Amino acid sequence: MEQLTVTTGVLLFICLIFPCQGVERIKNRGLRQKDIEYVDKYSSCLQGPQGLPGREGNPGVNGIPGTPGVPGRDGAKGEKGECVSEIFEEPWRPNYKQCAWNSLNYGIDLGKITECTFTKLRSDSALRVLFSGSLRLKCKTACCQRWYFTFNGAECSGPLPIESIIYLDQGSPELNSTINIHRTTSVEGLCEGVRAGLVDVAIWVGTCGDYPRGDASTGWNSVSRMIIEELPK
Repeated sequence: MEQLTVTTGVLLFICLIFPCQGVERIKNRGLRQKDIEYVDKYSSCLQGPQGLPGREGNPGVNGIPGTPGVPGRDGAKGEKGECVSEIFEEPWRPNYKQCAWNSLNYGIDLGKITECTFTKLRSDSALRVLFSGSLRLKCKTACCQRWYFTFNGAECSGPLPIESIIYLDQGSPELNSTINIHRTTSVEGLCEGVRAGLVDVAIWVGTCGDYPRGDASTGWNSVSRMIIEELPK
């Protein structure tokens, strides 16, 4: 009987202890679950506004050169070309000359007055010529005189002659009349087609077709000059 009482006491002790431990475990489990929910609810960080873009970084260093590629195949043979000789022309250099005379006082009515020799460098260029001097014409009746250029004895044909004329419609009663006007006049033009080399450029006086000639004078009491210039076409 005494043994039964002891056994019963032990069983009662066990029943009292283990149920308490189970309740403690359940209680602790409930506290942990609330802590997790609290942390999930209140300890998460709020997202702030987006920051400004950053500055561009410094350029990187050059990379290592790649290995050479495989040589390509030969291309198709091209067509035969034309042989063209390249011509290198020298730059144009000025080429001109001036001849001058003091007081020519040349009183002829027909013929060459004076000339100036010029060296022409190219055949495909043109010559600009100018004669400046005093000219005069007088006569009893209507008369005409013509001053003109020649190149190596021939008038210009490229394109037309270079000339200047003086015509008097009414002459003076006598040939030695006091009507004796000398005026500085120019004869000027451009001539093409003259070959390269030495060129004799001359100024002449002659008649005007079928008109009578008068008493002509060239270069009286003044300087006369002839200017010759070679120009590119």
